[in-house]
Amino acid sequence: MKEFNKKIVLEDGEEYLGYGFGADVESVCEIVFNTSMVGYQEIVSDPSYTYQMVVMTYPLIGNYGITDDDYETKQPTIGGLIVREYNNHPSNFRYTKTLSEYLEENNIPGIYGVDTRKITRSIRDKGSRKVIITDISTSKEEALKKLKETDIPKDAVSKVSCRKKWYSRTANAKYNVVAVDCGIKLNIVRSLNKRRCNVTIVPYNTSAEEIENLKPDGIFLSNGPGDPEDVTEVINLVKKLKGKYPIFGICLGHQMIGLAYGAKTYKLKFGHRGGNHPVLNLKTDKIEITSQNHSYAVDEESLKKTDLVPTHKNILDNTIEGVECKKDKVFSVQYHPESAPGPQDSSYLFDQFIDLMRSKN
Repeated sequence: MKEFNKKIVLEDGEEYLGYGFGADVESVCEIVFNTSMVGYQEIVSDPSYTYQMVVMTYPLIGNYGITDDDYETKQPTIGGLIVREYNNHPSNFRYTKTLSEYLEENNIPGIYGVDTRKITRSIRDKGSRKVIITDISTSKEEALKKLKETDIPKDAVSKVSCRKKWYSRTANAKYNVVAVDCGIKLNIVRSLNKRRCNVTIVPYNTSAEEIENLKPDGIFLSNGPGDPEDVTEVINLVKKLKGKYPIFGICLGHQMIGLAYGAKTYKLKFGHRGGNHPVLNLKTDKIEITSQNHSYAVDEESLKKTDLVPTHKNILDNTIEGVECKKDKVFSVQYHPESAPGPQDSSYLFDQFIDLMRSKN
């Protein structure tokens, strides 16, 4: 039997032995799990996983490799990947490199051969917590010492946001959208381009005056990593611009809209991550299957004191999944209507944004 060469240790002392792939580096992160059956490339390239190590509950990862067209960001910032079985010989005519090669190029460690079902149950029972991926020779005592001495940074959005504005234009454009980049996924930009929107992507700390000078028809607030309360720049931006332009927020953008209107947010025990979360649309009474990736939620009780009205609810735990303020033409959802490779139940939300911009004009 092949000898173990890597291990992960959780801050409560749980230890799992396995085999390394990707970069041969040590990393301390928050451990989370994702229940998606496909889409590992989109997951490892999603900026929302900054400072997080992801356990994939689907057992076989790597079997279709990495393709050039499916990245969600050009520079991945995920902290590490934990899988049951890793396949280093992809079968896919589109693939250009293996998952291990991609992780190695970007200095991201991976481990396979561990009991991902047991780890997932542990996260569900005890909540997300710190984890270290390290060499098999590292003692548990030494690993726990490193975990205790290492804090998870609070600068996640500033780490992943663009440094200067950039453009994504499309043929026969009808609308100009300014997207505030807190860790934006590229499929969001593609989804707006597809609906005849020229998109100007700006850093998270861009001022309201700079955005107004761009003469947008609408403003989009992106997904991103970390605690929404840390992103005061965007919260204050929403306070200044709400009511002036249609505003659409996704994930972290949803949470920051809630905070800007006076609601509160809180951290979930283990978050929502995966492409199979049922959400009830309170306006149509229909259930949408959604893709999600977040650690925080908007507090429902605090919403009652704001101008925001809930529009969607998670069926599994009754958390708020969407809000709107009709008079300000502001709305947001906690999940990902642009999710790639799917599901596509909620793509209509981009059309709703288009309708708001059309009515403004």
